[in-house]
Amino acid sequence: MYAAVDLGSNSFRLHIGQHDGEAIRVLKSMREPIRLAAGLDAAGNLTEAAMQAALSCLKNFRATLAGYPLDAVRVVATSAMRVARNSAAFLPAAELAIGHPIEIISGEEEGRLIYMGVANALATPGERRLVMDIGGGSTELILGRGQDIERVESFSLGTVKQSMLFFVGGRVDVPSFEAAILSARSHFEDAAPPYHPQHWKQAYGSSGTIRTIADIIAKNKLGKGDLSAASLEALKQRFIAFGHVSKIEMPGLRPDRASTIIGGLAILIALVHELEIPALQPIEAGLRMGVMWDLYLRSTKRDRREQSVRGLAQKFHADAGRAGRVAEDAAALYLQMKPVADNYSRLLYWSALLHEVGLVVSQTGYHKHAAYLVENADLPGFTTREQKAMSRLILAQKGNLRKVADALSDPDFAKAVVALRLAILFMHSRIELDFAELKLRMKSRIELEIRRELVSDHPTVSYWMEKEQELWDEVGVDFSIRANG
Repeated sequence: MYAAVDLGSNSFRLHIGQHDGEAIRVLKSMREPIRLAAGLDAAGNLTEAAMQAALSCLKNFRATLAGYPLDAVRVVATSAMRVARNSAAFLPAAELAIGHPIEIISGEEEGRLIYMGVANALATPGERRLVMDIGGGSTELILGRGQDIERVESFSLGTVKQSMLFFVGGRVDVPSFEAAILSARSHFEDAAPPYHPQHWKQAYGSSGTIRTIADIIAKNKLGKGDLSAASLEALKQRFIAFGHVSKIEMPGLRPDRASTIIGGLAILIALVHELEIPALQPIEAGLRMGVMWDLYLRSTKRDRREQSVRGLAQKFHADAGRAGRVAEDAAALYLQMKPVADNYSRLLYWSALLHEVGLVVSQTGYHKHAAYLVENADLPGFTTREQKAMSRLILAQKGNLRKVADALSDPDFAKAVVALRLAILFMHSRIELDFAELKLRMKSRIELEIRRELVSDHPTVSYWMEKEQELWDEVGVDFSIRANG
């Protein structure tokens, strides 16, 4: 049983689902219209009112989550939290309110999760398809075949901003709509060609905005009742006839959604024209379903992050033998130090696999280049926080430790750094580690016990060990080494 919480720019949503063999069945769903994107002030900060509304919602979600025997929970935040200048300051309070870590995911990762949710809901495994999602703060376009994603792009254009910018004060008229549509088309026109119909067989709309627009069109018998340029134009004209969002009353549209649906309609009209879409099929699947499928795949050891790491290592021609050896040794050394939690074991392993990717840039300072690449690369499955943690581990693989001194206050991070540095040291010294004869502990100090023959047979080890002691001493950590036998 899994839970997915989506902290969107317009609404916060929760899904609780259970995998029952072939599908994930939704057991519980919640939605609260927080309007986070509308709660950004002129300086780009979340207002106090917006943050308090968000915290209240998260506490309600926490109470609901507590009522289910969940195997895993994942909370993701999208566009509004990506752009809010004070999101980092707000995050600890938000995590405390819901009782789980919150991952601010990139637009590309959002698109991948959306596609995963759609692909698993369809019984057409080899179908070439276009998936689009119009959210409160961003729009995602994803091109794929079956389960495989071929292209994903995120555009910082959403229903909230479009509605606020062009339908000022709730006014709905021809000039407002035309300006909103032209503005949206300008965002997509350069990116449109790869998404034209010759590249796919069926187009799907996964967001609540698209499903709501489709529902309004069907219930009001506009056009032929499908999602096409003609029916969208008919809906636009009906909205214009009302003149103001407060006067819009149509079957299929809740009054509280009218103010953002008009912006979403403008974006959808722009997409249909720029991408030359003849008809769009709404689908009841998307980000939250994708998050739950991702959790399921992780539980069955089919973690997309592993594929991403292997792909990046191959792309930058990392020596697989050296990387694999360092990863295995670092993992074993880390376990010897008995970490408090399991926050870094996988990240350490993946960091070790990628620790030399910076060599593709330069031999000099390759650890810095590798850290930059890992933090900024497009790594499907990873959150920004995970990539930053891996980047810091890779940066700490050699040289002084002052550059990560602030992070060393986390005992498990410090243990991961010790494990990675020693694994690399032993690899460079061509030492085959026998973990039955090597003991590593770390509490208030680092204690390493090794065989005396290991030092005498590898003359450079003594030199590197002395340097390592000096570098840890610079950050206030005692490193003692004892040779036995």
